[in-house]
Amino acid sequence: MTLFDRETSPARIYDERFVPALFAQWGPIVVGEAGIQGGDRVLDVACGTGALTLAAASRTGPSGAVVGLDANPEMLAVARSKKTVIVWVEGRAEALPFSDADFDAVVSQFGLMFFDDRVAALREMRRVLRPGGRMAVAVCDALARSPAYDTFAGLLDRLFGKATGDAFRAPFALGDACALETLCHEAGLRDASVVRHNAQVRFKSIGALVSTERACVWTLGGLLDDQQFERLLEESEAALAPFRQADGSVVFDMPALILRATAT
Repeated sequence: MTLFDRETSPARIYDERFVPALFAQWGPIVVGEAGIQGGDRVLDVACGTGALTLAAASRTGPSGAVVGLDANPEMLAVARSKKTVIVWVEGRAEALPFSDADFDAVVSQFGLMFFDDRVAALREMRRVLRPGGRMAVAVCDALARSPAYDTFAGLLDRLFGKATGDAFRAPFALGDACALETLCHEAGLRDASVVRHNAQVRFKSIGALVSTERACVWTLGGLLDDQQFERLLEESEAALAPFRQADGSVVFDMPALILRATAT
């Protein structure tokens, strides 16, 4: 049995499960790295359901303005259901529908690794920044630095083959500071730097983690049938036991790399 009805949209699963377990905690960190302050005009690229966008809006205050952009209309529908003054825009990171030098800050978290053209996306983020504007883009650090997810990927390899394990590894594709610096160079971000921050993943149980990951359309969604899921759930109870807390929750580190740059 899964934790989600088959009719539950991927966007709702993301907002109700992934955001509290993984992503909400990163909003204030990315906002801080971008130096966002009251009155700023801010763009959140690949905003999803708005975890980072909301954090930016809380920092800019009523004198600022925040825009959230995403290519997925279902994500934006969930974002728009929240009571905010944020402007939500459908669009692609590689072709931002904004004028040059339109924003004081551009932020993005855990989206760059999924873009069709990462260099073009970074160039676009730089284009819409005003002189002196700040950029902060977060990606998952290397899988090896997130021990429970590393164990989970290995379990997927063993049970269902490396193709399934590699599908789960997709979000960690840019977990290398050198690789990020190379992207920055190709995008013309000559003053860029990369910093590492740590945070923790928290699910209420191993079952909740496995069910959520199975439902993720960007990684395991549609790859496992019900029988395979039941086997994965059973095997995960033993494999992830070292990360289970006394209350049954599962907690482990998942650091991120944040690319920072200033427009000149």
